[in-house]
Parts: sequence; C-alpha cells; structure tokens
Amino acid sequence: MTNERNDGSHDREDASRRSPDGVDATIAAYFEMLLNDAPAVEYERPVIETRSAGATDAELAAVDDAKVAALKVRALLHDYRRRESELAALYETANDLAGMRNLDQVLRAIVDRARALLGTDIAYLTLREAHSEDTTMRVTSGSVSAQFQQVRLGPGEGLGGLVAATARPYVTANYFTDDRFAHTELIDSAVREEGLVAILGVPLELNGQVIGVLFAANRRERPFAQAEIALLRSLATHAAIAIDSANLIDRTRTALDELNAVNAQLRARTDEVERAADAHDKLTDLLLRGADTEDITAAVAALLGGTVKLVDPADGTRNDDDTLAQAITESLAKARVVRSGTSHDTWVAAAAAGSEPLVALILHRPSELGAAEQRILERAAVVAALLLLRRRSVSDAEHRVRGELLDEVLDTPRGDPESLRQRARRVATDPEQPYVIVVADAADADPERLDAAARHIAEVRRGLAGRRDGRTVLALPAESPKEWVATVAADLRTAIGTQLTAAASGPTNGLASFPRVHREAVRCLKALHALGRSGTAAVPADLGFLGVLLGDNHDAGSFVAGTLGPLVDYDAERGTALVETLAAYFASGGSLIRAKDALHVHVNTVSQRLDRISQLIGADWNEPERALELQLALRVNGLLRHGVDLGDDLPDG
Repeated sequence: MTNERNDGSHDREDASRRSPDGVDATIAAYFEMLLNDAPAVEYERPVIETRSAGATDAELAAVDDAKVAALKVRALLHDYRRRESELAALYETANDLAGMRNLDQVLRAIVDRARALLGTDIAYLTLREAHSEDTTMRVTSGSVSAQFQQVRLGPGEGLGGLVAATARPYVTANYFTDDRFAHTELIDSAVREEGLVAILGVPLELNGQVIGVLFAANRRERPFAQAEIALLRSLATHAAIAIDSANLIDRTRTALDELNAVNAQLRARTDEVERAADAHDKLTDLLLRGADTEDITAAVAALLGGTVKLVDPADGTRNDDDTLAQAITESLAKARVVRSGTSHDTWVAAAAAGSEPLVALILHRPSELGAAEQRILERAAVVAALLLLRRRSVSDAEHRVRGELLDEVLDTPRGDPESLRQRARRVATDPEQPYVIVVADAADADPERLDAAARHIAEVRRGLAGRRDGRTVLALPAESPKEWVATVAADLRTAIGTQLTAAASGPTNGLASFPRVHREAVRCLKALHALGRSGTAAVPADLGFLGVLLGDNHDAGSFVAGTLGPLVDYDAERGTALVETLAAYFASGGSLIRAKDALHVHVNTVSQRLDRISQLIGADWNEPERALELQLALRVNGLLRHGVDLGDDLPDG
C-alpha cells in the first residue's frame, strides 16, 4: 500500500511539472521562433528539452506535432516571402523594361534579370528570324564561349528549337543525357564549349506567336523547380511585351526618320525648283536682251560657282584633250550633263540643233553638282545655243549682204557706184579706202567651211567675203597685200584643217579699181598652181618677171628693183660695174674670156665681180630660171635707163 502511495505521489508531482500549461508554453515558444524567423535547426530544441524533462509520450507527440506545424508555417512564410520578392522583382523588371526604348537595351536587361532572379550561371535569349523558322542567339549574360554566342537553332533542334516549335517550356537537369529533343553536332558543340549542363527554356510569345526563347542554365546538374519555371515564364511574358514595345518604338523612330528625310528632300526639292526657276528667268532675260556668250558664262558661273567656258563642239572634238572630246560627244548623245576627266571636277553640257552640234558649256567646280544644278547647266547650254542660232541668223543675213555687195563691187562697170557706196556703209565698210583682195582655193577642203571661215575674217576685219568662180574671195581694208595674204592664208588653213593656196593683190584705189585688183589676184593664184606652188601664199611681186607680165599696171620699176636692186645699190654706193659685168657675162654666153674683152678688164676682175654678185643676190643666180629672170630684168633696166615708158606697152597678161 505504502509503495503504491509512494508511486502515485511521484506521478502527481511529474504531472504537475508537465502540466498542460508547461506543454502549452513549449508550443508557444514555436510562435516566438516563427516571429523571429529562427533557423530550422532551432525548432528541435523544445522537443529535446521536453524529452529531457521526462515528458510522456502524449506530451512528446504534442510537442513534435507543434514542431512540424511550425516548420510548415515557417516554410509557407518563406514561400510567401520568396514569392513576394519575385513579384517585386518582376514588377521592378516590368517598370524598367517599360521605360526602355532601345531593343538591344531591352534584351540585355531581360537576360540580366533572368540570371539574377533564378540565380543561374548564365541566361540567354534567342529570337526568331523574320523570314524563316530558325532562331538565332541575340544576347547572353555570363557566357564565355564565342561559338555559343553565335549559335543558330533550326525548328526542333536542341532544347531551344523544341521550345520554339511547341510554344511550351522545357527543362533538363542534364542536357547531354536528355533524348526528348534533337541533338545536333553544331548545337551540342556550342553547349559543350560553354560548359552548360542544366537548361531551362521558356517561349517568348506575342499575339499567339512564338518570337523567341528565354533560357536560364547552370554549369552543373540540377533540377529546376516549378516555381522557377513559373517565374521565368512570367519574366518572358513581360519580356515579350517589352520587345514588342521596343520594336514598335524602333519602327516609329524609323518611320519618323523616313518622314524627316522625305520632308528634307521635299524642302531641298522646293529649293531646287525655286533656284531652277530663278536661273531660268535670268537666262531667259539674257536671251531676250540679246546678251553675248560672255554674259551667259558669267551668269552660269554666278549661279553654280566655279569657272565656265563656252566652246564649239566641233573644236572640242579636235581638242588634244580626248577626255573632254568624249564628254562632249556623250553629252550630245544623251542631251544631259556628263562628267569629264579623272579628277571629276569638270562638267560638260552640250546642245545641238537637230544633228548639228552648236555649243558646249564646260564647268570646272571641285564640289559635287546636284541634279537641279545639272538642269541649270543644261538650260544654260540651250540658251547659249539659241543665242548662237539667232546670232548666226543675223550673221548669215549680213554675210549674204556682204557677199552680194562684193559681187557687185567686182562688177562695178555694170553697177551704180553711189548705190554701192550706200550699201557698203550699211555693213560698216567703205570701198573708197584702200583694200587688199585675197583669192583662195583648197582642193581637199569643204567649200562651205572655207567660205564660213572667210566670212568670219571679213566680219572681224570689216571687209567683204564671198565665192566667185569657184574661189573664195575676200576684200579687206589694208594697204599691204604681201602681209595680209600670209595672215589670211594661215587663218583659213587653221579653220579648214588642210592645205590652201592663196594670192593677194592691191591695194585698191577707189571703187573702180576693184575689178582690176581682183583680176591680178586671180592671175597670181593661177600662176601659183601652174608653177607647182600650190599650198603657198603669194602676191604678184613674189613671182618675179611673171608678176610683171600678170599685173595690170606693169610695174617694171618694181620688178627691176626686186631683181637687181642689191647690184644697182652696190654700184651706186661704190662706183663699181656689177650690173654692167652681169650683162656682159650673159651676152657672152657665160664666157669669162669674151666678157673681159667686152669690158676691157682682166679676166680675174670679171671673176671677182661675179663672186661679189653671188654674195649680193645669191649663189643660184646662174641657174636657168633665175638667169632668165635676171636677163629680162637687165633688158628692162636698160630700157628704163634710156627713158622708155613701159607702163602701157607690155601685153595684158
């Protein structure tokens, strides 16, 4: 009995120590732990203390149940906190993405946030190409492999290709042992080089279409929890919207840039039109005012800058600069401005009337020539061509008048002298002043080109020009036929580009003398051809005694002076007898012996005098043609010395 009482008292004492209040206090300790977010290992301490205190099985079970419930609450609170943190991160990410305007910046932010939220070694993103089903790597975070950063996935290839094709997330704890997707050597090689093992991929969807794949990966084997998959999918949803917004902004920016470019082009075009209209008005005003070509080139230089030169296309094609000649030809063919030269600083605009080239404008300017400026240069060439056409029309009329006047002047006996003088004054010429008449012909020349060159010379020199009996004839105000025949012949040869024969006579002495001077020039021209001297230019005096015979005035004195003048002057100055000795030599048939007898001097004296003659008039004086001329001059000189008037007695050539 005693023992039983003793046992009962002990049980009552233990029960009092382990009263429900004590267990409740132990259980309440778990609430403190939850509030303090104690580590999970701390939750074993109340169980251990309860067991050490000799608690009953029921009490231990109650404390253990409280521990389990507390740990569950703790895990749930941790999940809530994690979820709250993730949602806050997603919210922050969404705000950040919404504020970004550049697509590359958006993509970089997406992979950086994905890597940070999931705590993975690497995150990356691929986008579908516009015109194929392939996806290509666009941006990575944490990548170290160049091959991996350039990888391309076809439909269904690799884990990413499977995600893009099915629009579902896929996760693998070990990429290389997973056979749910198609492995390719290229993709596997890139993944192996990057060192990836565990990979999670979720689709980037927009309006029901997969536009890319977002990945999170580790370089060690590990599973991805459903919460991580859901988190990455949430981020992918925000990312797709941000990508669409960035693309929309890019498209809008591109559209605005294009609109601004179009507006700029429109403004530039408006400026060009206004500038072209202003240039057109200025050029038209020059044409209406009858401006000359210098005004045209000056106006173009002022409008376009640089230096401007106007050339004849025909002259340009014969220019030593083959590049310029080709440019003129090309401009004529295209009726457009063309560039000339390797330096690209020369612009050529040529204009024609029908098939006839009229003018070419050459602009030298180092800067580029805009389309409107090219049109201005083309219009200027047309205006210059119209100006030249008008001037040519006026010139042709004037030349026709000059040609008709020349014909009538050369036919004076059949015309009215006073009427001719009045008509001459209308073309700014005066037939009463001295004139030199030049006649010319060229067998290989274009007669029209030759006559055009002659008309130009006559216009510049205020003379007359025309065609008569198949020859080109010019009457120029001058007094020296010898000087002018050389000058005119040279100018005509340059114009026609071939050989030309020319003869001149004059000067005239009043209107009535024109026919006679013209006849002398024609006879001289014929004599040049007959003597085999075609292609030269001469006056009758250049033909020696033939000139005397051909001339209407028979100027014997001039013939003698031109032939024997040096000998006559020498005898007069020194009292010698060179002229007498030369006459005796010819009279003796070239015999020194008979000549010394006729002169009554020693033969050595005759020889010395003949040497002096060679020095004065040339060593060829004894050649047949020259000897004949000298003998005739000696005869004429003898007649003149005896007072015989030869002016009208020699026959008319």
